[in-house]
Amino acid sequence: MTERIWLEHYPPGVPADVDVDRYPSLVALMEDSFARFTGRVAFSFMGSEMRYGELDQWSRAFAAYLQSLGLARGERVAVMMPNVPQYPVAVAAILRAGLIVVNVNPLYTARELEYQLKDSGSKAIVILENFAHTLEQCIRSTPVKQVVVCAMGDLLGPLKGALVNFVVRRVKGLVPEFQLPGMQRFNAALASGRRTGLAPAAVGPDDVAVLQYTGGTTGVSKGAVLLHRQLVANVLQSEAWNLPALARIPPGEQPTGVCALPLYHIFAFTVSMMLGLRQGGKTILIPNPRDLPAVLKELSRHRVHSFPAVSSLFNALLNHPDFGRVDWSHLTSTVGGGTAVQRGVARQWFEKTGSVICEGYGLSETSPSVCCNPADTPAHDGTIGPPLPNTWVKLLDDAGNDAAPGQRGEIAVKGPQVMAGYWQRPDETAKVMTADGYMKTGDIGSMDARGFFSVVDRKKDMILVSGFNVFPSEVEEVVGLLPGVRECACIGVSDELTGEAVKLFVVAGGAGVNEEAVRAHCRDNLTGYKQPKTIEFRTDLPKTPVGKILRRALRD
Repeated sequence: MTERIWLEHYPPGVPADVDVDRYPSLVALMEDSFARFTGRVAFSFMGSEMRYGELDQWSRAFAAYLQSLGLARGERVAVMMPNVPQYPVAVAAILRAGLIVVNVNPLYTARELEYQLKDSGSKAIVILENFAHTLEQCIRSTPVKQVVVCAMGDLLGPLKGALVNFVVRRVKGLVPEFQLPGMQRFNAALASGRRTGLAPAAVGPDDVAVLQYTGGTTGVSKGAVLLHRQLVANVLQSEAWNLPALARIPPGEQPTGVCALPLYHIFAFTVSMMLGLRQGGKTILIPNPRDLPAVLKELSRHRVHSFPAVSSLFNALLNHPDFGRVDWSHLTSTVGGGTAVQRGVARQWFEKTGSVICEGYGLSETSPSVCCNPADTPAHDGTIGPPLPNTWVKLLDDAGNDAAPGQRGEIAVKGPQVMAGYWQRPDETAKVMTADGYMKTGDIGSMDARGFFSVVDRKKDMILVSGFNVFPSEVEEVVGLLPGVRECACIGVSDELTGEAVKLFVVAGGAGVNEEAVRAHCRDNLTGYKQPKTIEFRTDLPKTPVGKILRRALRD
């Protein structure tokens, strides 16, 4: 096993290893926090607060409701919601009922949703009504039998909740009409669960907790199988890594973090929600981070200690005229992940807040955190820092052997946070796992003398848009279905706002194929971040002698 030379550069008080077996499951971790922090605020949303005791009671009731549906232990329940209070309630309930969470992007098209529900075999779904029309379009082709529909104001009390729902539905028109026969409303499900009561499920470390969908070199979205012990490990690893930041919070003050990243993304799931619960913290839920005035107005009401985000969000906030309305002086931890943090953004953030962006690195397959700059780092240096406690990282050459000292290589990870494999895809799992237990990431990296790593390129064709994976083959397959498209290819290009953006090349074979037609087709079949930012029409595309399109030539 590779020597962990980075340990001598750990901050004082951060251990080389933590006891990742402290909790047998996420359920045990959460229930410990429910008991210890009953009266504390767990989540803040639109001026309302949910306390740990309420999260305990509501998730217990919803878990009982799920059990009453006859869902067998280990069955999958999809969760398709933005950052609303029902999300943590649903997740805690699904896990307490002995079921598996399937995180779904609420902005998915019907095509994308249908694929994920079928692949995961989800028997039930909890969905915000704003997106129910998408489910209506595809539900007959999926295994889903039970649907619970949430409204934005469900947990905000009868008066405020009714007002919020009226504004969302009638004033802003954000809830398209839908018909889902047999669906149950969220609050009615809670009431039903209170009457039946929960039969606690014996959930253990090797039970599956979450299917986190990600892409691959083939472009087929795959569910990373994350066990309870793997997610617990990453929560505890992250907690240990953040000890220097926690120590800077005044004694007696509740740790308060911003959750502007979507909770269905593994970064926010683990680092915002689960770590926040473990620490007894308050998490500020931001349902729409694109609404910058609303985000800054909400943050101006709080003393914020931690802020994990992606580079594009930091940049957007910095350039908004209301940025100064927030008192950023209480920040003890700013973490950048998902995609590389631009150096100019990191510099401006430090100048305006006094907080250094600690850039980190992870994947859906690693629960997600692998590396991160120390919480006491004096400046952003463009690296992703050293591996977290209990984690080994090495670089592999093209033959799969350890790269020579000082040479670049494919980043490979070993640790208790690494997934159990891809859902029902042993062939794909075998492609990324080495004989000695390392997972190959597809990212090309380097390591400096301190053991700090840098990501320098990607081995695979994946495009990273604001931290989200876009796989060219998926975009190309969708565009290729448009009548009149002879062939197409897409690549990632540098973008100041999102790190990378999708560029599409099209060879038209019919007169009706133009940019407007292609964009309309993409809007109907691809969620926003997958849609091409730029489209270039060509008479032909570069190919290998056997006819394979050369994406690398297009990039060059």
